Amino acid sequence: MPSETFKRRALIALLLTSGMAAVPATALAQDIPAEEAESDSITVTGRRISQSSEAIGEDKISNVVAVTREALLSAPSGISGLKMLEQLPGFNVQTDGALGLYEFGNSVQVRAFNLDQIGFVVDGIPTGRSDAFGGSPVFRYVDNENLGVVEAAVGAGDVGLPSYSTLGPVVQYNSIAPQEEMGLFVSQSFGDFNMKRTFIRASTGRVGPFKAYVSRTKLDTDLWRGPGSVDREHWEGQIHADLGGDSWARFKFVSNDFFDYDSPTITRGQYNCVSKDLAGRCGRDYAYIENVPNTTPGFAPLATAPNIYYSNANYTGVYNLAINVRKDKLYGATFHVGIADGIWAESTLYWEDKDGYGVSPDGYANSLSRYTPQFEAGLPVVAPRGIQFGRSGVGGDRYGITNKLHWEMGINTVEAGVWAEVDKYHRTQARYNTMDGAPDGEPNLDELVYLRRDYRSKRDTLQIFLKDQLKLADERLILDLGFKGLLLDYVQRGYRDFDDYYRVVGGRGVPGWGPKVNSAHYKDLFLPMAGALYKITERTQVFASYSENMALPKGMDDIYSVTRPGTAALVPQPAPERSKDMEIGIRTNQGQLYASLAAYYTKFANRIQSITSFVPGGGASTETFYQNVGRVRAYGVEFSGTYKPSFLNGLAYGNLNVTYNNAKFKDDIPAAPTPFLTAGKYIPDSAKWIVSGGVTIEPASWLVGNISGKYTSRRWSTFTNTPGSSVPGYTVFSAYVDIGDGITLGPVKGIKARLNVDNIFDKDTLSFISSSVTGDGAFRPLSPRTFQFTISGEI
Repeated sequence: MPSETFKRRALIALLLTSGMAAVPATALAQDIPAEEAESDSITVTGRRISQSSEAIGEDKISNVVAVTREALLSAPSGISGLKMLEQLPGFNVQTDGALGLYEFGNSVQVRAFNLDQIGFVVDGIPTGRSDAFGGSPVFRYVDNENLGVVEAAVGAGDVGLPSYSTLGPVVQYNSIAPQEEMGLFVSQSFGDFNMKRTFIRASTGRVGPFKAYVSRTKLDTDLWRGPGSVDREHWEGQIHADLGGDSWARFKFVSNDFFDYDSPTITRGQYNCVSKDLAGRCGRDYAYIENVPNTTPGFAPLATAPNIYYSNANYTGVYNLAINVRKDKLYGATFHVGIADGIWAESTLYWEDKDGYGVSPDGYANSLSRYTPQFEAGLPVVAPRGIQFGRSGVGGDRYGITNKLHWEMGINTVEAGVWAEVDKYHRTQARYNTMDGAPDGEPNLDELVYLRRDYRSKRDTLQIFLKDQLKLADERLILDLGFKGLLLDYVQRGYRDFDDYYRVVGGRGVPGWGPKVNSAHYKDLFLPMAGALYKITERTQVFASYSENMALPKGMDDIYSVTRPGTAALVPQPAPERSKDMEIGIRTNQGQLYASLAAYYTKFANRIQSITSFVPGGGASTETFYQNVGRVRAYGVEFSGTYKPSFLNGLAYGNLNVTYNNAKFKDDIPAAPTPFLTAGKYIPDSAKWIVSGGVTIEPASWLVGNISGKYTSRRWSTFTNTPGSSVPGYTVFSAYVDIGDGITLGPVKGIKARLNVDNIFDKDTLSFISSSVTGDGAFRPLSPRTFQFTISGEI
């Protein structure tokens, strides 16, 4: 970890560099290319400005915004694929840590939607559901250095993009193509909390019709809060083959091996130091403890189990039994065939293999209450010895194919296609003894204490689409008309929960209901999309769009993996989530300014909301369940702009994103004996205002500096907006200095050094929210000021 002296000096240097925007432009004019000063005849340019056409979605009929390669390479090395999105208007992104690597500490809100209601596509491959437990979250399949652009359709996504989860928003991650020349790119990063990250990409260059690269990332860091670490090994490979004419093929491979320790969500009382952790910590430092000396007060065996040394439930607060392990692989092959002038076909085949498990502790008393009736019911279980090793296995595979035909016919451009996918998933959940029942003991998987779940689920998806784009009035007017059809089949087989293993009758455990089969079927063959774009001038456009979407209810596995008290009856099929999205906007691309402004209105029916609660006997462990909370409506405005004034002769430019989002429930939630009064209340974790912006300076060809800030307004942690359950708004600042442009030392060229600092002023506040219906939620604090230094070069 860098010393405090280093931190202070680095921070001062960074702020001084960012402040150089006050230097008179004439003093640095010789370093600014002449063509950049001719702002009346060119669009905004700069080494850290996204290409304006991509950044504001030029020629798109909906609000499309992008993070391009220049911006990606300025971010801290190793930043999560989700945290990248916080640079975009409309996105409320909360993560745990400066890099956002903790998989259960990510939340995204866009208009009326959250992370599980957004579609994600990587190089034409849909990523499936986004939940970290058994899903395929996008951050496992991308690395900044290999990305060319991240493009987000905030409202109405293209009907041709494959996704059964999107209710409008779709985010595409597009990789760079292999380079033409042989080479080796190396980047090495160091940072706070013993962070070390090495990225290496070897490129073959062109060899006949082929060019390829393979990259490896190794990242190791300590948790910023409490004991434990994060370890990530990530491989990517790509082969591009020219097949003659306009035809080509691309083969892709990703492997992600991830291990981390958990950090607990905390209550408001723990954050406000009303209560403390087992080591006496509170506030943002509240955490699991590393070890418990035998003499620590409060850890004596229970009076009901004096001979069980680790029977005290406080031992569930030790970090060793809170881990996540994931091993994921993704294979893809894309074939693009040029059939004739303006006609081409493209197919992508893919296969994903998922494996992993999560561990959470379970206290002796809770384990005993489950073991006893399961033993009486004849299950092969043994008595608990102390603290339990709670293992939840996740695994399965997912495979599919997308096909698209593109045909340009005069003023019409027609596209049609089909996507088919099979997603298989296996979930297990059981508790085992550790050696001697100790929290730091090795798991004894031969001693099963109790069973909870063992089921397999399968999702079959078929999506068809057809759209026509018409270019009228000398291509000044563009109309997009299309629709998609979606067929979804879901089935779950196995042991749903405790009652399928055992029931308690007359005070004794008896065999349960046994394994069950449940299924759901959804079909809508006409989900329309319509949009229009009119070019007022060559630089200014107005646009409008309307779309309807249907999605598989999120959390289907969790919805169906419950038993109804006193009966073997299955959970009824939940209604599909549906949305109607409308937006209108204007974008302009001027000599000194490019900007986009969009207003939207969204209606959302059958919203499935995730609700988090603490696990009985599990210490700070939480589990999530899902419930239909009815209708939601949202409206608001999104602005994005970048301004590079000509009077500064290219020295500095600024950007600003502003989002106003008003998202509320329309219905109360039915419940016995009285419903929850949620109608008219704001949806949890939804900020009404998000404002971000920054200033970038380029005082010399070898120096780029940036300082930026982001304001997130007050958010609620409960569905009922309970008084006292709001999280105050806050502002956080970050900055970077990038040194070097084309520096060469011997065979090494393109040498650069970058210093990033996150949360410059060490803001201490709550950020991530796990919502609840009433009362208050659970939270994760904003991570403290964090420094990172990166040096890179290529051969």
